[in-house]
Amino acid sequence: MRNSKPILLVEDDIVDAMTVERALGDLEISNQLTHKINGEETLEYLRSDSNETPCVILIDLNMPKMNGLEFLRLIKADETLKEIPVIVLTTSSEEQDVDESFKLGVAGYMVKPIDYEEFLEKIRVIDSYCTLIELPNRG
Repeated sequence: MRNSKPILLVEDDIVDAMTVERALGDLEISNQLTHKINGEETLEYLRSDSNETPCVILIDLNMPKMNGLEFLRLIKADETLKEIPVIVLTTSSEEQDVDESFKLGVAGYMVKPIDYEEFLEKIRVIDSYCTLIELPNRG
């Protein structure tokens, strides 16, 4: 059964955000996409009782105000938010970023490919993950 919860994208680059939106459409993924541009805005969104908890958070590491690693430290320390799966979707293939992301509890780490077909495959994998996992029954 497909999870109907929204996908939360945290991405400051508008072209990358549009690419994610296009890929979801091309793959006919019907989950609503909610887009935030930095970690601060995302935390505010997640802490609001009026917003539905996403099935997954896709986050870039390189963002203004609060980068992805800073965001991960905060969300994984928050008892009400730490169970939300987070997948890093970034241009950084630095071993230190990968290691630190997994130490902070990410569900996955994917480097954004330049080729759109490769990007589609990564989004397809994320969709499969979201379709197969069981989430806590929370909001």
